[in-house]
Amino acid sequence: MNKTIVRLLSLCLAVCLTAFGAVAMSESQPVEIIVFGAASMTETLTALGDAYMAENPDVSIVFNFDSSGTLKTQIQEGAECDIFISAGQRQMNQLDKDASAEVNTEGLDFVLKGSRFDILENKVALAVPEGNPAQINSYEDMKNSLEAGEILLAMGNSDVPVGQYTQRILAYFELAEEDLAANGLITYGSNVKEVTTQVSEATVDCGIIYQTDAFSAGLTVVDTATAEMCGQVIYPAAIMNVSRNPEAAQAFLDYLTGDAGDEVFEAVGFTPVA
Repeated sequence: MNKTIVRLLSLCLAVCLTAFGAVAMSESQPVEIIVFGAASMTETLTALGDAYMAENPDVSIVFNFDSSGTLKTQIQEGAECDIFISAGQRQMNQLDKDASAEVNTEGLDFVLKGSRFDILENKVALAVPEGNPAQINSYEDMKNSLEAGEILLAMGNSDVPVGQYTQRILAYFELAEEDLAANGLITYGSNVKEVTTQVSEATVDCGIIYQTDAFSAGLTVVDTATAEMCGQVIYPAAIMNVSRNPEAAQAFLDYLTGDAGDEVFEAVGFTPVA
């Protein structure tokens, strides 16, 4: 075989390899992870997602933030979801076949076995608008002012975790929510962000939200609830068994529980528990 033929064969081989590589690259698609997160995690998860994608350009993370109750319903109705992080155990339990039948009343089975764990703890905070016009400086002040009919309180609906924690606080102080609402002393929000907005815009005298949301909105926290008042605010996380990319989902959860995640979460008032 003469040198000319050898060179031509080598050139053809190089062209073929280049073309094959180009096709392979064009066919390569990033792995997409769909994360359903409680509204109170909007800022932190968005920041961590951006950082993770910068380090892992082959991964695309899509977030869906809303109240945990709304997210649970969306998953139940067939929405694509790889990871669910709830602001309360109840909403996760309602999707977990291993949870008590008293909570998972429909026998739903969406949690990937072995993937569920508690990732964060938050605090239920009493926040006030700028300047604190009503001079509410504690939950005790809130109680006395509500009994006197002097203030307007913002709280979450009963189907969202922050609303459920607030109901426990009202019960702790022996305040009847229905009577307060009927007397025009309570306004509601469909998620914690709506309650936070009411406080930020000073359309209410105070609001019960999460400590982290108060931090993100630049609001003043005058008191935080004890475990005796409303229990611990624990956020469970899990991979859904309908996930198309469970390994990639687990890798992102590992990132959230690592040093980078801890730093971001702690900066806004979360306490990592994982």
